[in-house]
Amino acid sequence: MSQLRIAVIVGSLSKQSINRQLAQGLAALMQDKAEFEFIDISRLPVYNRDFDNTPDFKPFDELKPLIRASNGVLFVTPEYNRSIPASLKNVLDGLSRPYGQSVWAGLPAAVIGSSPGAAATAMAQQHLRNVLVSLDMPTLPQPEGFVRWSDTLLDADGKIGQGSHDFLVKYMTRFLDWVQLHQKR
Repeated sequence: MSQLRIAVIVGSLSKQSINRQLAQGLAALMQDKAEFEFIDISRLPVYNRDFDNTPDFKPFDELKPLIRASNGVLFVTPEYNRSIPASLKNVLDGLSRPYGQSVWAGLPAAVIGSSPGAAATAMAQQHLRNVLVSLDMPTLPQPEGFVRWSDTLLDADGKIGQGSHDFLVKYMTRFLDWVQLHQKR
């Protein structure tokens, strides 16, 4: 198989997002093993089924080829009020529509996220996993990626710091193996 193509979707829209920084560090960590494409979800309108098959659906249609060209999806999410951000739910809903035209079905995924709190993004990740089951996305079960944010998680160059390096290499290696194992036929 040629090099894997991984779509990366960060749930936060903030330019200073610690989850965006984590996602960039993870992509850099495995850049020799896969190609990572960051999917910009910041310009999507709030999904409304009245958009289906109309010009208003165009922002969603423009993202569909990027997901279809991917072998897997890495979701990096913050936790907002013990769940996933609205922007993340919005892209999941929009790209699953119109009915019968979902880009997600059968596409392998992984979920990870960071927060300064001890539980990191555990609740958001569980909610996201529930949604991914509904979308028929085989999702990496272990290891789980509850990453506590600290000033040493990334070094000055944005690379994964020594304290988390080994765990995150293991996590990403397992994810890429998962993607190869669950390729859409």
